[in-house]
Amino acid sequence: MAIFMDRHDFSAITAADAAEAHRRDIEIQDRYGVKFLTYWFDQQRGTVFCLVDAPDAETAQCVHREAHGYIAGEVVEVALSAVEAFLGRIQDPEQVPGQSSGEMDCGHRAILFTDIVGSTAMTSRLGDRMATELVRAHDSIVRRCLGQASGREVKHTGDGIMATFAATSAAVDCAMAIQQEFKRYNLGNSEPIHVRIGLDCGEPIEDSRDLFGSTVQLAARLCAAASSDQILVSENIFREYAAADVFGHATRRRLKGFAKPMLAFQCDWADAGV
Repeated sequence: MAIFMDRHDFSAITAADAAEAHRRDIEIQDRYGVKFLTYWFDQQRGTVFCLVDAPDAETAQCVHREAHGYIAGEVVEVALSAVEAFLGRIQDPEQVPGQSSGEMDCGHRAILFTDIVGSTAMTSRLGDRMATELVRAHDSIVRRCLGQASGREVKHTGDGIMATFAATSAAVDCAMAIQQEFKRYNLGNSEPIHVRIGLDCGEPIEDSRDLFGSTVQLAARLCAAASSDQILVSENIFREYAAADVFGHATRRRLKGFAKPMLAFQCDWADAGV
């Protein structure tokens, strides 16, 4: 038995279609003595990758042919260790209770970064103890909003939080909710907390419960480029979010680590209903 990765290119396909095709493969795989380990779906490009343990490439194609008729355009033999190192996931994700197979995790993620504006100056002015209390207040607000939007905290950055979402719409709504919560917090506190937020979406690399890759880097750079109380989102977020009227002025910005200026959209959160 060997490990193969195949690639399917579609003119139009949804995450639900990809999940259903994978389910059908698993349904008949035992007849051919193969095991479909997992799959990845790139919504933007309409591409599906399957990882399969099979005697040979043609046997894997036979399962596709019988199960749903979507034959792969390319099949290559790969080393499982290399796949795990670069893509992180070699087993199907656990299905969330109450979630249908068509809603299964497909590897696409929206990444959100928050950052407390002027945190270094805040620590210098208030001292470590008071500054730590304000960071805790930030963490509490952000984590409450993540919980309400089904977001997952990936890590704490010291003066901010990195989070991930399965749905782009949930990430944008959460970002707006975070800013609105801080606006309410600042009305009743003598020491206000101002944050900036950056978002991008794509298929980041997962390893040891952390996320890496250009999607993560762009979200972080957009966060760093945002002004106080501002949300900056990538072109990918703008395209995927259903309500384009939420986004206002767009500019091309030179961001560290990116060769070309990147298009950034400002999210008009103040009057948005979340």
